[in-house]
Amino acid sequence: MNTITQRLENVKMLQAKRWENEDHWDDINDLLIKELEDILTIEAQNTSALIDLGAILCDSGEYETALAVLKIALDLGSEDKNLYTNIAIVMVDMGKNAEEYHEYLEIAENMSEDPLTFKAYFDPHSH
Repeated sequence: MNTITQRLENVKMLQAKRWENEDHWDDINDLLIKELEDILTIEAQNTSALIDLGAILCDSGEYETALAVLKIALDLGSEDKNLYTNIAIVMVDMGKNAEEYHEYLEIAENMSEDPLTFKAYFDPHSH
């Protein structure tokens, strides 16, 4: 059986492959969500899994759910740069006021990324 860390490393690798396999984007997203939810049934307070799940949900357009998942990681005390960046990305995608998400970007500037997490997709030209 894989350890949680190994499983999260696999999630991160598979997430990166979505961009190479856009024809299978939805199938890969479904696999990622299933794996992350399974990890969270084992370790409900695994902030890396929560941050990654929030990023995938954001990429899938499920902004309200993504924000709720990311806020759980925030409430658990995560200090991961990708958490704060992803919250800001979700808020931008939701059309929130810049003041609401700039504070998260400012906090993120002084943090480092957890090697087991990733950022949600963000296209600055679409906003």
